Amino acid sequence: MDLELGGRVAVVTGASKGIGLAVVRALASEGATVVAGARNVDTLTELDGVDAVAVDLGTPDGPGQLIGEAIAGHGRVDVLVNNVGRVQPRLDGFLAVSDADFDASLQLNFFAAVRATRAAVADMLARGEGGAIVNVVSVNAFFQPDGVVADYGAAKAALLNLAKALAEELGPQGIRVNSVSPGQVATDLWLGDGGVAATVGAALGVQADTVREQAVAGIATGRFSTPEEVATLVALLASPRTGNVTGSNYVIDGGLVKTV
Repeated sequence: MDLELGGRVAVVTGASKGIGLAVVRALASEGATVVAGARNVDTLTELDGVDAVAVDLGTPDGPGQLIGEAIAGHGRVDVLVNNVGRVQPRLDGFLAVSDADFDASLQLNFFAAVRATRAAVADMLARGEGGAIVNVVSVNAFFQPDGVVADYGAAKAALLNLAKALAEELGPQGIRVNSVSPGQVATDLWLGDGGVAATVGAALGVQADTVREQAVAGIATGRFSTPEEVATLVALLASPRTGNVTGSNYVIDGGLVKTV
């Protein structure tokens, strides 16, 4: 199926690895010109159809800078994928999570998306040709909220709520806003050195593989999702083929969430 993304300009945040890199590749393979932002762009510089932009998206000016690069280089932004994020397991309980910890999580997991969206929407509205925004959220925004990632879950819940509000406001102008909520995904965030499995395993005195196996036990398919599977869903929501889909949240979790 042709997703009709040829000739469109897409911006992806947190684009250098994991889900972000998979999204960049998926959009580029569909003919979009992708402006890919991350602090380290080594994995992006050789990809066809991709402009790599080195930027710190956790700073107040970073997201706007990335959108500005896309507009300066290509004259427009048609698609924005807010993917950048980070999770730090909090293993010492709520009282050990400081205001600074919450602020750091909110800055990258929520405000980076707010700032990128603000800049992209300003361009979309000025051109009057609509656009698509896809937020990569998380099942932690709503499924069995976990104190180990309380600040991360709160930030992602805020992003999910904002997407619903913006879909309502911007729908009449042809700007669609949707979310994708992955469960566990086979990326460094979960499985890498310093990832969730390794961090939780070290705290419990067990191997990271044991933590992974325990996580898999709750998944109906018996495995983590792949970044490419998440990216396929993101690309579909970015496509004009789903032109009347907005304000929706699509869960990709292998059957982890058992209720609607």
